[in-house]
Amino acid sequence: MDLRLPRLRRPRPRRALAAAAAVVVLAGAGTWTAVASDDAPEVRRADRVMATGEGVRIDTSFFTAGPEGRRPAVLLGHGFGGSKEDVRAQAEDLARDGYAVLTWSARGFGRSTGKIGLNDPEGEVADVSRLVDWLAARPEVRLDKDGDPRVGMAGNSYGGAIALLGAGYDDRIDAVAPAITYFDLAEALFPDGVFKKLWAGAFVTSGGGCARFEPELCAMYERVAESGVPDARARALLEARSPAAVADRIDVPTLLMQGQTDSLFPLGQADAAARAIRANGAPVGVDWLAGGHDGGDPETDRLHERVRAWFDRYLKGDESADTGPAFRVTRTGGVDSTDGRAQLRGASADAYPGLHSGTRTVELTGREQRFANPAGANPPAVSALPGIGGSGGLSQLSSLGIGVSLDFPGQHARFESAPVTRDLRVTGSPAVTVRVRSTSDDAVLFAKVYDVGPDGRQQVLPSQLVTPVRVEDARAGKDVELTLPAVDHEVREGHRLRLVLASTDLAYASPAAPATYTVSLKSGLTVPTAPGVTTAAAPLSAWVVWLPVAGAVTALALLLTGRRRTAAPAPDPDLADVPLQITGLSKRYARSADRYAVRDLSFRVDKGQVLGLLGPNGAGKTTTLRMLMGLIKPDDGEIRVFGHAVRPGAPVLSRVGAFVEGAGFLPHLSGRENLELYWAATGRPPEDAHLDEALEIAGLGDALARAVRTYSQGMRQRLAIAQAMLGLPDLLILDEPTNGLDPPQIREMREVMIRYAAAGRTVIVSSHLLAEVEQSCTHLVVMDRGRLVQAGPVHDIIGSGDTLLVGTVTPVEEPLAEKVAALPGVESAVRTDEGLLVRLGADGTAPRLIAELVRLEVPVTSVGPHRRLEDAFLTLIGGSA
Repeated sequence: MDLRLPRLRRPRPRRALAAAAAVVVLAGAGTWTAVASDDAPEVRRADRVMATGEGVRIDTSFFTAGPEGRRPAVLLGHGFGGSKEDVRAQAEDLARDGYAVLTWSARGFGRSTGKIGLNDPEGEVADVSRLVDWLAARPEVRLDKDGDPRVGMAGNSYGGAIALLGAGYDDRIDAVAPAITYFDLAEALFPDGVFKKLWAGAFVTSGGGCARFEPELCAMYERVAESGVPDARARALLEARSPAAVADRIDVPTLLMQGQTDSLFPLGQADAAARAIRANGAPVGVDWLAGGHDGGDPETDRLHERVRAWFDRYLKGDESADTGPAFRVTRTGGVDSTDGRAQLRGASADAYPGLHSGTRTVELTGREQRFANPAGANPPAVSALPGIGGSGGLSQLSSLGIGVSLDFPGQHARFESAPVTRDLRVTGSPAVTVRVRSTSDDAVLFAKVYDVGPDGRQQVLPSQLVTPVRVEDARAGKDVELTLPAVDHEVREGHRLRLVLASTDLAYASPAAPATYTVSLKSGLTVPTAPGVTTAAAPLSAWVVWLPVAGAVTALALLLTGRRRTAAPAPDPDLADVPLQITGLSKRYARSADRYAVRDLSFRVDKGQVLGLLGPNGAGKTTTLRMLMGLIKPDDGEIRVFGHAVRPGAPVLSRVGAFVEGAGFLPHLSGRENLELYWAATGRPPEDAHLDEALEIAGLGDALARAVRTYSQGMRQRLAIAQAMLGLPDLLILDEPTNGLDPPQIREMREVMIRYAAAGRTVIVSSHLLAEVEQSCTHLVVMDRGRLVQAGPVHDIIGSGDTLLVGTVTPVEEPLAEKVAALPGVESAVRTDEGLLVRLGADGTAPRLIAELVRLEVPVTSVGPHRRLEDAFLTLIGGSA
C-alpha cells in the first residue's frame, strides 16, 4: 500500500536532462565488501564507477544490509570539498535501518572526474537522475512503478542543495532532508549586492583552485573578486544553480535543518525554502541546530536520527514514525562545567513561526551620526572568520556568551536601547528603518545587533552575524529598511540592545574609495519573539540521574555474581604472572546463531607491555574490551587475568583499571576530592588507593587543588585516567584515551602510558591514531571482522618481510591494483600515494612479484619493506578501514 501523501507529478523540465539520464554505463562490475559492526547487521558495500557518456566518471558506493528483498533507497550527498567517504558512516547506519543507500563523489571531488559546476542542472543535477535510473534497475530497491524507485535524498551543505535540486528537477524523488545548505546561492554569496569575499574564496580554494571549476564559473569569480561588485551576469549564473530556480517544482516532504552559527548559509536561506515548499502543499519540518559552517555543535547523532525518522514516515510509509515538531530550535543553557561545552536543549512549536512572528518594538536612541568608509576599506571591522569553524569558530564563543568582534572608532554609528525590564527571547529577524546619506553614489553598510551587558563592557554579537546592504543613489539620502540576521538569542533583564552600522567588514568587499556616510534612525527596532515556541525543561546532570541507579545495579550484580562464584573455574598456576591470556574467544550478535562480533580470538599480553588494540570500525575491539572487563559474557572461549577466569564480579577484576568513555566528575569539587570520593565508594582501605603515585604518573601537578569545572579537556582526560590508576592496577585498559585532545595533550598522554608500564605493569590501549600507537605501544593486536589478523611486537609488524611497498612512477589505477591482488602468492594489494602496498602469501616471494609486476606493465621504480604502521595496518585489513 502506498502511504505517501498525494503529490503532483510533473514532467521533467529539460529534454536534455531526460535524454542524458538514460545513458548509464557501468565501468566494471564493481567491488563488493562487507562492513561488520558490533551487535548490528552486516553491511554490504559495492563500489562502482559510472560513466556519464560525456567523459565524466562518477565514483559511487551502494550499501545494503539485512535480508534480501526490496526496500526504499536513499541518495546521500557530501559537502563541498569532500567525497562520498565523508558520508559512509551515515550510509551504513541507514542501510542497517532498512534502506538501500547510494553515495557518490560529485564531479571534481574524490575519485570522480569532470569540472565542478556548483550543482549545474546540466552536470551534477543530471548525474542525480542517472543515479536514480540505476537505482530503478536494482533488485534491492522498492519501485513505485517501472523506472521509478522509492527514493529520498539527504546531505549537508553542497549535498543538501543537490537534494533540493534533485527534487525540483526529477519528480521521482519522494522526500528530502537537506542540512546547512542554500536555497539561493546568489543571495548567499552576494547578499543585497555585497560580495561575500572570504567565503567565496574559501569555495574556490577548497575546490582545488579556479581551474577545477567550469570555465564560466571561474571567469565569474575572477571578475567579481577583482571588482568587488557582483554584476547581473554573476547573479544569474548562481541563481540558475540554486534550488530557488525550481522552487515551484519542489513538492515533496522536506526536512530543513539549518545552522544558527552560519555566516555562509544563514537561517534566512531555510526560511525562504520552507515558505516556497509549503506553498506547493508539501509537509515541511524546520530544525535550527546549534552548529553551522562557523562552528558550534553539529548535533550529528540527533540530526541523523531525525533524518531516519523522516524517511521512515515518507519513504517506508510508517505512520507511527515520530518525525518531530514542525519547528525545533536548539538553545544553549549555559556551560557544562565538566567539559566546557554549551549545554543544549530543544524548543519547539506545532507550526513554523517564520522569522517575524510575535514582534514587539524596542525603542532606540541616538542622534544623527557621521562616519567614514576608509580608503581601501582598511582596517576592516571583524565579525565572522570563515575557515575556523571546524575548530570552534567565533560563533561558538558567542553562543557561550563570549563576545568577539571589532568595530573601529570613526567607522561606525551606533544606536542603543534602554535596559530591558524582563528577559527577552529573540527568535527570528529583527528589523529597523534608517536614513542613509553618502558622499559617494553608493554606500555599503554592515548592520548588526549586539547584546550589551549592564556594565557596558560585555557585548555579544549573536552567532557573529551581520547584514550587508548596498544603498544605491545615496547622495540625496534614502530611507532603508534593514532586516537583521535571524537568530535565536535571549537578552537578559538589565541588558540593552545596540544597533551598529559599520562601513567595513573583514568577510565582505567594501568600496575602496573613501566616503563619508551619515545615518539617522527612522524607526524603533522590531524584534520577533515567536511566542508559540516553548523550551523543554533543562535535563538533570547525568550523574544525578544515574548515580542511584548505578549503585542499585552494582549491588544487585554483586549479589547475583557472589552466588555464582563457587562455580568459577579454578585458577591456572602456569598463568599466575601473565596479565592477560585470551583463548578461543567468541561472541555472537544478539538474536543470531551464526553471525559473530568476535570469533575464535586468541592472544597473550605479558608484563611491561603497552599493547595497542587496532582494527577498523566493527572489528570487534569494543566487544572484546567489554568481555575483558566482565561487562558481558562470551559465548565461547575464556579470558584469564593472572590465571583467573574473568566473569562478572570476579575478584581478579580488582587488579584491572579501566578508562572507557571518560568519567563523570562533580564539577564543584577539586580533582583530588573527586578521586578520594570515588575510592571511598569502592569500600577499599584509603591506603590501598596509592593516590599520590597515580597522580604523579598522571602529571596533574597543582591542578589537583582546583575545582574540576576549571579544567581543560586534557586535564579532565588525565584525571579520568588517574582514577583508572587508583590502586595501581596491574592491568590498565584505555579505550580511545586521546579523544578530544590537542597534539601537546596527546604527547602527555603517551608519556603517562609509558611511565605506567615502566614499573612492570601492563597497558592495553585501543586507538584510531596509528601514528600515536606506533610511538606509544610495544606490541600490537590487529583485528578485522571479529578475528585476529596479526599479533606481535610493533617493529615486527611494521617491518614484516611479507609486506612490500612498491613505488611507482604514476599512481596505480584501481583495476590494475585488483589484478595485482589476484596474482598467485599475493594476499592483498592496496593503493597508496607512493604506489602499492602488497602483502605476500605463504608461497609468495619478492622476485616472483617483481616479475609479475613487469608482466602487467606496472611502472615500478622501487620495491622494499614498508616502514609505517599506517601502511601495515591498511595492508593487514585489506583496505577495509
